[in-house]
Amino acid sequence: MLTIISILVENKPGILWKVTNMFRSRNFNIESISVGVTVDPEFSRMTITTKGDEKYVQQIVKQLDKMIDTVEVRRLDEHKTVYRELILFKIKVSKASDSMEINKLASAYGAKVHDAKKDSIMVELTATPDQINAFEELAKPYGIIETARTGVAALQRSGA
Repeated sequence: MLTIISILVENKPGILWKVTNMFRSRNFNIESISVGVTVDPEFSRMTITTKGDEKYVQQIVKQLDKMIDTVEVRRLDEHKTVYRELILFKIKVSKASDSMEINKLASAYGAKVHDAKKDSIMVELTATPDQINAFEELAKPYGIIETARTGVAALQRSGA
């Protein structure tokens, strides 16, 4: 089960290393991570996704909460949260009809097509990790040349 953890931290050098080092030292795995400055430049928000049972996740949250530079640690309920990830796919085009089919696939997922060339096409998709994985499975038969994937960005819905 995917777990989304939102961490508000002091925006200072070394904080990313401290958080990721805590994961490493306790043998916790990070599925994805994204970090950005908040509206208040003194703070950054880290969004980390991980997988594990309830005990594992509780231990992660507990350890993060103990850290001096963390202001707030919240486990986000995926049903009460807006979360998205961005991925760029470079997909092989072997014949003329591939380009048209990849464009249809991109359109069905609300993706944008960039840099369409004779031998490849680039697709930008912003979606949930599950939607991205589904698109990737459908694109694999064409031949995925390269990908670049961000971490999850997430905010809890108002009133949640």
